[in-house]
Amino acid sequence: MSGLFISFEGIDGAGKSTHIEALAQAFREQGRRVSISREPGGTPLAEQLRRLVLNDAMDAMTEALLVFAARRDHLQQVIEPALARGEVLLCDRFTDATFAYQGGGRGFDLDVLAFLERTVQTVPRPGGPLVRQPDLTIWFDLSAEIAAQRLSGARLPDKFEAEPVEFFRRVSAGYRQRMLHTPGRFARIEAGHAREAVWQAVLDAVRARGWLV
Repeated sequence: MSGLFISFEGIDGAGKSTHIEALAQAFREQGRRVSISREPGGTPLAEQLRRLVLNDAMDAMTEALLVFAARRDHLQQVIEPALARGEVLLCDRFTDATFAYQGGGRGFDLDVLAFLERTVQTVPRPGGPLVRQPDLTIWFDLSAEIAAQRLSGARLPDKFEAEPVEFFRRVSAGYRQRMLHTPGRFARIEAGHAREAVWQAVLDAVRARGWLV
């Protein structure tokens, strides 16, 4: 079987992480080999960069460069090998998050992000190089206000989780813009519904592609 690359996106508090393991199990029950990863992170080097990005003060360009450096290592060490083996790779965030958080949230130049995307994510293929993107991006769309309520009283927040509601409104707008740019890749999930309804929507989105029965 050919490999599948599915990313999970959404603002902090949207609940996306809850459904990654459930989807992995659904694929395993149909005989697929599954890997789960995250961004920034997924390799020892990328995890070190993740700690810097989530906790240290820096400007938006530095954040973006560190995230893309982590992504490059993640692509080479984890994503591409898993896809070459025919696995299903489920990833908690990918490049859409960079456009949403650094682009939408921080207001960083989208053209620069697009250049970094093309440069970092171009991978060799027998038929010619391509810019690696997920086969499907599941976007958990949730209002910034509800997300803030979910995060309140949780563990000590990282620097992104501690941002004000207005920041997350801009991040959500960044995700929406990204979806409008490549609508065929996205499945938008109403993340404010009950967990069971959200999970059913996730299943429906994957089944619609013919990847699960």
